[in-house]
This record gives sequence, structure tokens and C-alpha cells, in this order.
Amino acid sequence: MENANFSQLLADAVTQEGVLSAAYEAFHDFSIGNQMLAYSQCKARQIPLGAIATFNDWKKLGRMVKKGEKAIALVQPVTINRKDAAGNKTDDVFTLFTLKNRWFVMSQTEGDEFAAEPVVPQWDKARALEALNITEIAFSMADGNCQGYAMKNEIAINPVAALPHKTRFHEIAHVVLGHTKESRMDDSETTARDIREVEAESVAYILCSLLNLDGLAESRGYIQHWLGSNKIEDKSAQRIFAAANKILAAGK
Repeated sequence: MENANFSQLLADAVTQEGVLSAAYEAFHDFSIGNQMLAYSQCKARQIPLGAIATFNDWKKLGRMVKKGEKAIALVQPVTINRKDAAGNKTDDVFTLFTLKNRWFVMSQTEGDEFAAEPVVPQWDKARALEALNITEIAFSMADGNCQGYAMKNEIAINPVAALPHKTRFHEIAHVVLGHTKESRMDDSETTARDIREVEAESVAYILCSLLNLDGLAESRGYIQHWLGSNKIEDKSAQRIFAAANKILAAGK
């Protein structure tokens, strides 16, 4: 596997209900992007979902990778030292993200009995807002169609919003994604069509799916409305997965 197609992974995540929760249940120790990456490889290779670890980690658990099994590839950060004109390493370092084939699913191993403890994702609003340095303020717009809005590091949710949890995730995503640095994002039926709406709502969809909350059908419709016939670019998909991961982690 040479490249991770995050755009396709995101498309699968927001169009195939149950994919995200299944990926989280099996691969919760990893980022959401890597969860989807592992899930897609298992499905493509017809590998049953299960706990995932490196060759050495399985060995420590008393299990060995079966002969002939191919590793699962996940994205890992790699720190690199820049070099000067003479080719010597400098103190200037940067990080690249690259695919590494290092992980094996439990069904690819054999040996001692192993049972992964089931994990149910939890999220606390107050803890998340504090960790993200976001303040929820009183809703003050006269437009009844507006479900919520975000500006700088503040969000507001309409008291009669149809799906307040989804709207809150959407507005938090606007802040985390950097959409509010220059202008207020108010989300109503009259909001100008922009990829920012697709990014924020995709984050909301991911979080609602992982936390088993209502609103997935509405979220898919919202995403399709703003996306139209366009396609989410790979860089944007990576931003969406990263933001969803950051928001989920902040509320744990």
C-alpha cells in the first residue's frame, strides 16, 4: 500500500452507516484516520476485524504472526533533521507522515488466548470545551433558521436546535479547523456554499457516529447539499479526521 487515500476513506465513513463505529471498536487505540485505514484494508483483504498490534507486541502477548501474513499499513509520524549545504544534520527538524507496514490483526496470529476489552467511547462537553479553549455563549441571533454559529473561540447553539449535539460538534469543528479566525460562521439555510461547511459537518457526522448519537441521516444530507457534485480533496479529508480526533480526545 503506497498511499493512504483519505478522501475515499472519508467518503466511505460518511456514506456507509456503521463503518466508523466498527472501526473504532476494533482499532480504538489509533487515530480515527488510522482506524478507517485499518478497516478498509481488512475489508479489502477479507481479514476479520479485531485487535491490532505489531509483530513484537503480539509476541509479548504470547501470539505469533502466521506464516505468509502481510502486515497492515498505518500512517506514522517520522521526525527528520534538515541538512545544511554540506550535507550535515542541523537542529532544524520537521515531521513527515508516512505509511508503515507494521501491524497485524489478531486473526493473522496464533497462540495464547487473547480477548480485547470492549471500549465504548465517551465524551464530556464541559471537559472538551475547556481543553479546546472554546466558550459556549448564549445564542443571540434573530434568524430562527440558524441552528448555531461560531466566531473566534466562541460557539452558540440555538435553544430550539433540532439536533443540538450535532450542531455543537459542527460549531466546535469550525473553531478547531480554523474557519473562525477571520469571520463568524453562522449556519443556516442561507449560508454561502463553501467547503468549510462540508469539513465541519463531516466532523460532526464522525463524532455522532462514534458516540451513537442521532442525526446521521440529516448530517449526510447536509454534507451532500454543500458538496454537490464536487469531491472532498485528500488534504481536506485529512484535516477532517484530525479535527474529529482532536475533539473526541478533548472530551474523554
